[in-house]
Amino acid sequence: MDLLLFGAFPYMALALFVAGTIYRYKRGFKYSSLSSQLLETEKLFSASLAFHIGIIAIFLGHLIGFIAPSLFSSIGGSMLVILETLGVMFGVLATVGLVMLLYRRVTNDRIKVVTNRMDIAIEILLIIQFIIGVIIAIEMKWGSSWYASNMVPYLHSIFSFQPDIAGISAMKPLVQAHVVGAFLIIALIPFSRLVHFLVAPFHYITRPLQVVRWYWNPKTIRDSSRQWQDVQRPKNN
Repeated sequence: MDLLLFGAFPYMALALFVAGTIYRYKRGFKYSSLSSQLLETEKLFSASLAFHIGIIAIFLGHLIGFIAPSLFSSIGGSMLVILETLGVMFGVLATVGLVMLLYRRVTNDRIKVVTNRMDIAIEILLIIQFIIGVIIAIEMKWGSSWYASNMVPYLHSIFSFQPDIAGISAMKPLVQAHVVGAFLIIALIPFSRLVHFLVAPFHYITRPLQVVRWYWNPKTIRDSSRQWQDVQRPKNN
C-alpha cells in the first residue's frame, strides 16, 4: 500500500495533471476561474482575499523549503518560533477564507446556478487539506526542520524519478494523508477552477494603466422610468 500511495500515485497524479492541462488548452482556452464577482461582490472580496493571501504564503513556504532545504534546517531559536507561528496563521487564514467561499457558493442562489460538483468537491478537499496542515503544524512542532530533513528528500526522489519512500513511510498517518491529499489536488487541477493559476495575469503589474471614461449621463442612464431607446449611444474616441 505504501508503494502504491507514495511511489506510484504521485506519478499518476503528475501525468494526469500534465495531460489534462494540455488537453484542456487544446480544446479551447478555458484556463479561467469563471469569476462570479458580477453576481455577488460583498462576501467574495473578504473571503477571496483571505484565501489567496493564506494559500500563496503557504505555497511559497513549501516551495522555498523544497528548493533550499538547508535554509530551513539552519533556522533555530526565536526565528523558528516566528516561522512556525506564521505558518499556522496563514493556514488558518486560508481555511477561514475558503470556508467563507464555500458557504457563499452553497447559500447564494445566483452563485449556485454557476456551481458544479467539482467546485464543491475541490473546495471541500482543500479545506480538509488546510485543516490537516494546521493540525500537523500544531501537534508536530518545528515542521520546517523535519520537512527539510524528511519530506524534501522524498519529494526530490519523486521528481528525479528515483522514488524512495522510506522517509514518508516512517511518518505519522496524518502527514501521509497530507501528502496523498496534495497529489490528489494536483491530479484534479485540470478539471477544476484551480487551473487558472497557470495563467495568472502577472503582466498586469507592469502594463500601463487603463483609463476608463464614462460618456453617459449617470442620472439619465440610471433613471428606471426611461426606455433604453431614449438613451443615445456614447461617443467614444
